[in-house]
Amino acid sequence: MTLSEETFALQRAAHELMYLGMDGSPVYSDDLSRRNGEVYRMTMALYNSGAKGSTTEEQANVCLALLMGYSASFIDHGENQKHVQEVLDRCWDILDVLPASLLKLRLLTVCYGEVFDEPLADEARAIIASWDSASLTPEQKEAIAEFQNVVDNPYPWEYIDE
Repeated sequence: MTLSEETFALQRAAHELMYLGMDGSPVYSDDLSRRNGEVYRMTMALYNSGAKGSTTEEQANVCLALLMGYSASFIDHGENQKHVQEVLDRCWDILDVLPASLLKLRLLTVCYGEVFDEPLADEARAIIASWDSASLTPEQKEAIAEFQNVVDNPYPWEYIDE
């Protein structure tokens, strides 16, 4: 499997895990457990491979896949935060040179979901504003919805007392 195939497979598996049951279908514990284990295994395999990618886009996809994998899986043997921070450190350099695109919006979204740094959201909003809303692709619409969800629900796993 090539690096691109590996990153896209992880992105797809993490996305499916994050949105499991959102279509109204039942979620079975054995399926959830299996998918969670698979996403964690794929995430650790990609991280441990040390592969970073040769082009800026490939590097961005590796970082995106890793951050999605860590976010989707609830398995953590104590190393996840360290790994996430290392990936985020790589993202800052990549985001500086990655052109405005669907990929950049997706990477900005997952980075924002980790650090909630408002300039990341502002840059994502600028990318969205640059697109013709009348001719958005399904992928662009989905990325916009994911970004809006992260902005609207910044702490999905925490209860905030009011």
